[in-house]
Amino acid sequence: MIGKQNRWQGTLFMTGSLEELIPSDHILKRVDKVLDLSWLHKEVSDCYCDSNGRPGIDPEAAVRLMLAGFFQGMVHDRKLMREAQVNLATRWFAGYRLDEKLPDHSSLTRIRQRWGAERFKKIFQKTVEACIKAKLVSGETVHVDATVIRADVSWESLTTEHAYKVLEENRDIESEDTCIEEDVQKKRGRPRTRPIYPKKHSATDPEATMVTSNKSQRLEPSYKQHTMVDDKTGIIVDIELTTGEVNEGTRLIEGVNRVEAITGKKVERVTADASYAHPKNYEAMEARGTDAIIPPMRERTAPRNIPIRRFSYDGKNKTVRCPTGKFMQRSHKMEKGWMYRAKSRDCKVCQLIKRCLSPTAKARTVLIVDGYEALLRARRRKLRWDEDTRHWYSRHRWRVEGVHGEAKTQHGLRRAVRRGLMNVAIQVYMTAIVMNLKRLATLLSYFLRIKNNVFGLKQEFEKKRIFLNGYWGRCQENRFDVVLAA
Repeated sequence: MIGKQNRWQGTLFMTGSLEELIPSDHILKRVDKVLDLSWLHKEVSDCYCDSNGRPGIDPEAAVRLMLAGFFQGMVHDRKLMREAQVNLATRWFAGYRLDEKLPDHSSLTRIRQRWGAERFKKIFQKTVEACIKAKLVSGETVHVDATVIRADVSWESLTTEHAYKVLEENRDIESEDTCIEEDVQKKRGRPRTRPIYPKKHSATDPEATMVTSNKSQRLEPSYKQHTMVDDKTGIIVDIELTTGEVNEGTRLIEGVNRVEAITGKKVERVTADASYAHPKNYEAMEARGTDAIIPPMRERTAPRNIPIRRFSYDGKNKTVRCPTGKFMQRSHKMEKGWMYRAKSRDCKVCQLIKRCLSPTAKARTVLIVDGYEALLRARRRKLRWDEDTRHWYSRHRWRVEGVHGEAKTQHGLRRAVRRGLMNVAIQVYMTAIVMNLKRLATLLSYFLRIKNNVFGLKQEFEKKRIFLNGYWGRCQENRFDVVLAA
């Protein structure tokens, strides 16, 4: 028999709560059991006036609305509030009744501007602490990587600014103090021979810088996210946002320090790709007793001159010998290390002069960077990586790169939705909070499922025990001793 549904929905009163209409396995319902924002009201109380103005939106309700959007991949406030109008789970998660009016989308923007990125960073750190209490973080092995986030600007907003040309045109009207300061800042040495290419920047988002993650792709105005993921369950233990020009290798040591501070444990092992293969990083990890599984950068296959690896360096005596055995003198200190220079009379009669020097040079110079000895040890180690080291580096690829892929495909982090370093940092923190809460909620549901299974087994065992006791009593009354013996 064909059924027919009455589409009339004029029911005014219903018995039951809004929670009963939401499935028990819904992501927001599972996350609500592990999310604790009771401390947030006191944390942001200094951003509000107690004796003046209209009552504002509850801070916990505002954060829950934002989180509900990120869970569903909705990062725009307008789309989020339109969805919250009809989504029962979002209303229940944020604490709004069916007949209660939702806040305007612009209110969430003002809340972010009033709180700043540090408050959202505090929420992220609280989720990390909750994961640590749940024993989801070991703190022994940390995977490090960086990813590029495309800025919310158009190509038409890019303009070219040539700083040197502007200074040259305005040199006549500059003050005397400015001229003296420029003279002090002039670099010593030979004048620059390569042309200075003007940099491009966005007029709508000046903090976004031109960068690319692949040499085969063009430069784009972007930001850079530095992520540290724990190996045990993939929890994001530290995250940082910078402009695109910042080299990720310079953020490794500070990131490890922050991880040790929040976990309270020493990081035994760090894995990263070749972009972190800086001599200072190798030296710092050796000094702190941390195993740095970082493959060194590949050397050029066909260098124009004899590479620096052909020069013998004695770290004890701080001396350098060229491939022919001649000593090189320690010249002067540079920003990254010490410069060594060969004698011009030795280079003039050397048989390798055509392969070692350029046509205009008179003597070979070599820069020995700080931590060069640690770099040499890392290169020798890479040639004989064992199975255990390869295992940890393979886990790095799908652990931290998988986190970046999940954030971009499921939570809208492929492109920034707002402009400015602070707004993009808030988006990064909210994405990391959502991903950590998902893992924490999954662990809780797993233990609850095991507990329910155990409880079910206990109930079944209790029923069988009661049945057997009753059967034994009946047998005793009827004196079925022969049957029981059989």
